[in-house]
Amino acid sequence: MKAIQEESTEIKEMKHDKDLICSLCKRSDNCLEKYGEKITLEQHKLTVHYICLLVSSGVFQRGEEHEGIHGFLVNDIKKEIRRSSKLKCTHCKKHGASVGCFIRTCRQMVHMPCGIEQEFIFQFTDSFPSYCKKHAPIQTCVSSPSLPLSCSVCLEPIEPVLSYNVLKCPACHGSWFHRACVQQYAHSAAMFFCKCTLCNNKDQFQQEMIRMGIYIPERDASWELEENAFGELLQVYQQCDASKCLSQKGRKHCTLSGVWEIIRCMLCGSRGTHRRCSSLKFYETDWTCAECKAAVEEKNSVTLPNYTKSPLAERQERKRLFKGCISNLHPSLISKRQCLPATSTEILMGLACQISQQQCTEVLVEDGNDDEVVKAALAVCRQSDFNPCYTLSVKFSKDKLNNKLRNQRWFLRHLVYNLQTSEIFGGPDGAKNLVLNSRALRDDLYFEVGSLLAISLVHGGPLVSFFSPALYHSLFSYPKDYRPTLQDLGDNVLAHKIRRIADANSISQMRSAMLSAREYLEAAGCWRKVSKLSEKDMLVEDVLSFYLIIRLQLPLQRFREGLRTLGVFEQVQMCAESFYSVFCGPVERMTAKSILELFTIRFSEEEDLKAKENTAINFWEQYLHECEEGQCATSIEDILTFATATDTVPAIGFNTTPTLSFLDSPDPTFGFPQSHSVNHLILPILPSYEVFKKHLDYAVCQFSVMQYI
Repeated sequence: MKAIQEESTEIKEMKHDKDLICSLCKRSDNCLEKYGEKITLEQHKLTVHYICLLVSSGVFQRGEEHEGIHGFLVNDIKKEIRRSSKLKCTHCKKHGASVGCFIRTCRQMVHMPCGIEQEFIFQFTDSFPSYCKKHAPIQTCVSSPSLPLSCSVCLEPIEPVLSYNVLKCPACHGSWFHRACVQQYAHSAAMFFCKCTLCNNKDQFQQEMIRMGIYIPERDASWELEENAFGELLQVYQQCDASKCLSQKGRKHCTLSGVWEIIRCMLCGSRGTHRRCSSLKFYETDWTCAECKAAVEEKNSVTLPNYTKSPLAERQERKRLFKGCISNLHPSLISKRQCLPATSTEILMGLACQISQQQCTEVLVEDGNDDEVVKAALAVCRQSDFNPCYTLSVKFSKDKLNNKLRNQRWFLRHLVYNLQTSEIFGGPDGAKNLVLNSRALRDDLYFEVGSLLAISLVHGGPLVSFFSPALYHSLFSYPKDYRPTLQDLGDNVLAHKIRRIADANSISQMRSAMLSAREYLEAAGCWRKVSKLSEKDMLVEDVLSFYLIIRLQLPLQRFREGLRTLGVFEQVQMCAESFYSVFCGPVERMTAKSILELFTIRFSEEEDLKAKENTAINFWEQYLHECEEGQCATSIEDILTFATATDTVPAIGFNTTPTLSFLDSPDPTFGFPQSHSVNHLILPILPSYEVFKKHLDYAVCQFSVMQYI
């Protein structure tokens, strides 16, 4: 009777726990794969799903792992509940929406389960960003899917069309999954065993699945966590398999030594015999069973198999490795710590940590001229073994000095300058848009150019600065509510015809302008009857939207994929406002003041030299101001190129701060400025400003003319 009462109490407690409602999503569901563990703090009357807590936009782990709920402090959780209670979900229209789209200009707010229904992507990494359907990352298919077309997990038929519910492996492109199937698989296999079921790729597969919103717990596989699941591995084979066993106590009888000790087959280990049953001496330890002996009879000698770790040893090693990197407090605990907003320079510096200084990719530029730069870059990019994480080692066929850093900066500067004139861009200088080009689509040039721009930014290239606001908005949804303008079309036949419609002052002028542009309007699906002059604004907006956005969906998609190289696109999308000045012009011109602020001056310790060096600094400041006013043979950009090998500050900044030191030459005739190492300018100490200016003009002009001749 007592047992029945205890069982009844247990059932009531289970039902009570099952009925508890999550304070964040307002649901009582208890699905580990979908919501994570449901955790209740009875003393605080608080219940939350672990995944609801992870993806909530306003709460971060500020405590130690043992505090609150795995580092989420109770007060912080309650603040998040109060914050979300004021926000209405865009899906169910109820309050309590704790998850917002990570794109700052987007106002989509949802409960976590509503987000799943609305095809939100939750990324369980870094700052745990969430993306609405409009801004969510997408996959692309670069080749035709191979048959059979079935889910690689459930083996049910699958339509090979990439979508929110259909994903593919990024490594082999032949393995396709239902989202629900790969999520269930990832939750079971966890971080150590989760890999493509077809090609066994692990690193790329996990990285891509996390990017597409699949939650992979940081723990061992579920089947490895079962108590004594592999207990049989601790047991060795203990049975005599001789054709006639002489033991009166049976075949399983064995002793540690003596005639009844069981000796196992030295080849397979899965057969055994008593020493007496096979007439083995006490010093003999090698014995081969009948099956193995038959298998090797035809060979001249019996070779022992290569030593491999036992499954038990492998499990123990894996446990040891995981112990150092995964919290023992929770089997699937992952960290969500708040990160401070970063500038574009800081973000690019973070991405540059991927660059290997030990491994190089050689780029050979014939003749060192602009025409060959893009050709050389595309040739390297198309190599099957090209790795964007390798350092670029640029060489010119006529360059004898072979200064690697100077060559790299020259190459990246001219690469970006020439890419904006490529066939995939159109529009005015400094405000380029993508244009539709069938040959470029066929050759996948949109992807390659996007990839080259991403590589240039991370490897120390200049600001891109030639995107139009319309192109930047199409890629990164910033500025918010941006509408394409006639200026974005550039100077071409279409722009002139649409401008006539926009400038019409009467309905008759508008109809006449529409008639002259009928071919373009029909192609855009905008040919229509108009009865009011006020309709022209909507008509122009529809035409611009078609020619600048809708028609370019495939080029934009491939261009985005190219920008994903080295993780650039994802970072720009998260900090679109910070990167706006990196991609959209105009570039801020260098001034005498900016040059003076850029260089750190190294003075001598001797007082006599310091006085001379201060005089040289005065000459330097005067020279820079005259350059800015056009009174010298050189320009500010020429001087910066002479000292740093680039005419603008790189988007990533200088890896070493430019410095300025002095040369006290005994003969002023030979006192010329020097720049033997990049980012270090040596100024001569000369008796007069006239001599200083003359020598600086000569050295910088000679460098500009003779640099690559």
